[in-house]
Amino acid sequence: MEITTIGLDLAKSIFQVHAVDAAGEPVVRKTLRRAQVLPFFAKLPPCLVGMEACGTSHHWARELTKAGHQVRLMPPAYVKPYVKRGKTDAADAEAICEAVQRPSMRFVPVKSGEQQAALALHRTRDLLVKQRTQLVNMVRGLLAEFGIEMARGLHHALDLARRLVAGEAPEVPALAQRVVTGLADQIAALQVQLAKLEKELLAWHRSSDLSQRLATIPGVGVISATALAASVIEPERFRSGRQFAASLGLTPLQNCSGGKERLGRISRMGDRYLRRLLVVGMTSLIRRARAKPESVDPRLPALLQRKPTRLVTVAAANRTARVAWAIMTRGGTYRSPTATPAA
Repeated sequence: MEITTIGLDLAKSIFQVHAVDAAGEPVVRKTLRRAQVLPFFAKLPPCLVGMEACGTSHHWARELTKAGHQVRLMPPAYVKPYVKRGKTDAADAEAICEAVQRPSMRFVPVKSGEQQAALALHRTRDLLVKQRTQLVNMVRGLLAEFGIEMARGLHHALDLARRLVAGEAPEVPALAQRVVTGLADQIAALQVQLAKLEKELLAWHRSSDLSQRLATIPGVGVISATALAASVIEPERFRSGRQFAASLGLTPLQNCSGGKERLGRISRMGDRYLRRLLVVGMTSLIRRARAKPESVDPRLPALLQRKPTRLVTVAAANRTARVAWAIMTRGGTYRSPTATPAA
């Protein structure tokens, strides 16, 4: 029995193995407990191991690589077509084993522990920002029930939270005042946690040459730069900047039939978090372009005069993704385009 390829279906405690030989014949179909995974692979000669990319896959990929195996991660959406029938762990492992052998399959690079730690900061910050928004909206809704309107904007909400905690609450019933004060305490605590996380991200940014170079792109700040530097591994695997933008879901969908090609909306397929950061960054850049047109790329104000604002925002995010790919693959920093002299 000579195993050449293994499909490993990951889970929290139960793992399914599907192994084949050089002829593609199944030789092992086995269920493993979590504690049995590493001992099982330690006894095998080096072979190709396929797994679906998920939250724990990078850890197992690093561990199996240390054992001498060649590990390849695949997007689950690309594995699904190989599932023949039903949804079982055994069927999933067999599909993974078949998919990893396809020459046209696209693979996900394995992240290092340091990169995953940086992304953990991002995920935690994103969660706390959402919780802060929920609390602010809750406070706004409760005060509105008593005829009190809170100005929009985070700084107004934080200022009100500080006044509520200090006892300078508006004229509301005592019970409601205690409820709102409790929510204000939570907002203030979240703000402290967010400040600590952002300091950690800033320290990571200053230690990363790539992140600092990415931050030279207009509309890309510390948050976006660190997220790109930690998320994108082996940018050279993309043949062009357009391919990288497509991996973030920023390129239009294509509908080709009978020699006719039609372009639709952006696909929104890929890394949702990076796509959102780029779009938010470009939204800020569009605001600056409206207030101070001379401080941005001259093509941006001209485009705003011809196209809707949201379309320009997404187009700018698409272009920024291509610029980021060029910096990641070729080095250097962002260079502002020179204005075309008037005729």
